[in-house]
Amino acid sequence: MLRASTDLSDDDIDHLHALVADWALLADLSFADLLLLVPVRSGSASGRGGQTSGTEFLVVAQVRPTTGPTAYHNDEVGSVVINRWVVQNAWREHRIAREGEPEWDGGVPVRTEAIPVRRGDEVIAVLARDTNLVNPRTPSDLESSYLQGANNLALMIAEGAFPFRGSSAELPESPRVGDGMMRLDGAGKVVFASPNALSAYRRLGYTGNVTGEDLRTVHRALNLPATTPAVWHAIGRRRPVEVEAGVGSTVVLLRAIPLFPGATREVLVLVRDVSDLRRREALLLSKDATIREIHHRVKNNLQTVAALLRLQMRRTKVDEARAALRESVRRVTSIAVVHETLSQSLGESVPFDEIADQITSVTVDLASTGARANTRRSGSFGRLPGELATPLALVLSELLQNAVEHAFDGSAGSIEVRVHRSVDRLDVVVADDGAGLPEDFQLEHSPRLGLQIVRQLVLGEMHGTIRLQAGPERGTEALLSIPLSES
Repeated sequence: MLRASTDLSDDDIDHLHALVADWALLADLSFADLLLLVPVRSGSASGRGGQTSGTEFLVVAQVRPTTGPTAYHNDEVGSVVINRWVVQNAWREHRIAREGEPEWDGGVPVRTEAIPVRRGDEVIAVLARDTNLVNPRTPSDLESSYLQGANNLALMIAEGAFPFRGSSAELPESPRVGDGMMRLDGAGKVVFASPNALSAYRRLGYTGNVTGEDLRTVHRALNLPATTPAVWHAIGRRRPVEVEAGVGSTVVLLRAIPLFPGATREVLVLVRDVSDLRRREALLLSKDATIREIHHRVKNNLQTVAALLRLQMRRTKVDEARAALRESVRRVTSIAVVHETLSQSLGESVPFDEIADQITSVTVDLASTGARANTRRSGSFGRLPGELATPLALVLSELLQNAVEHAFDGSAGSIEVRVHRSVDRLDVVVADDGAGLPEDFQLEHSPRLGLQIVRQLVLGEMHGTIRLQAGPERGTEALLSIPLSES
């Protein structure tokens, strides 16, 4: 929207993106909706700074408060604003403009304040702060402290000191105003602490009254000296700082935000108890480690099975039985490769290119009775979920085995694995330049066990399609197409 409708530069757009990434803080402190308005590109209207009262503004972003009722039940993004004089005044005069009388929107009285968004020496947008007045708020220390912090933040936006570049609260666990808030003066004394902030410090074990205390004294009493410097870093560097404070099983996340409009120097500290979140993360890590250990043990067990099959194969005198055992070893080894990769992966998906290359090498080595076939892969499988990787590894092994055994008959040849992956589909072609298919070949009626396994896995487990056909010049192509889930 910004690029299509405005003359803003890339740096201007980056500044507005940074503002929107962190503006929920202002919305919550203000108990108000925020609308970001930018001047619309026009041949007759104003450019930057504005020269006429008829400047058109486009609403490009909106955020609702979590601390109060919304002023707009509809999404205002995309609407055009022309005749709101408070917005025009903020744009023309480069100052915060306040509405005289509330406006009515859908039966709701709305008080509007317009804040010029400054970057460097220029105003590039206007931030409308709209408060729903249908239920007047009872004046209290909490409301006054919230609004004081909001006003300081608004002044910083008008001065170009907010947003803080490169330090927006984009993580979902970052504390918000409603989680708990403290205001500190420039010396580090707690001027105000919300009830949720007090509760968080109670859970940490501090039994005194935080309000009126130096935060350093509070943290020393909790034996948390390492967390206190974060506040002074926020003041000195004029950038937010996040730090965790933990006592026993209680973990509290602190975000110190410096406020320095004009001559004011204070720190807003947002407090969130993340004890349950950290416990869940620890459980997930433990679960992930357990799953990887299971994959490791399955791999070891499969390798043991393969070793037993090899031992049985050496003791077997019948050639047909030896060949069947050899194929069983190859199939078990293919499955073991997948579990080995899963045991080393941090997620439930695996980089399948490594598996494919390893299976190709092992299968061709085991199946070759004469000259070894040349192999190569083009394209990438990418990461695949474990439930798809295991049957695909078996299918790839069987197709490569089939090509080596029946295409070359001990002579030299080439096998190419071509991969094409789209958003929702994986297409694989295993092509050889060997003898080709018999004239009456039909995959569904093939007596070969390997091809029967391939067909069953592709159709049954992977819900895909498989087709064997003659190559464009010679040899055979096995065409495999597998649907991929959106996740």
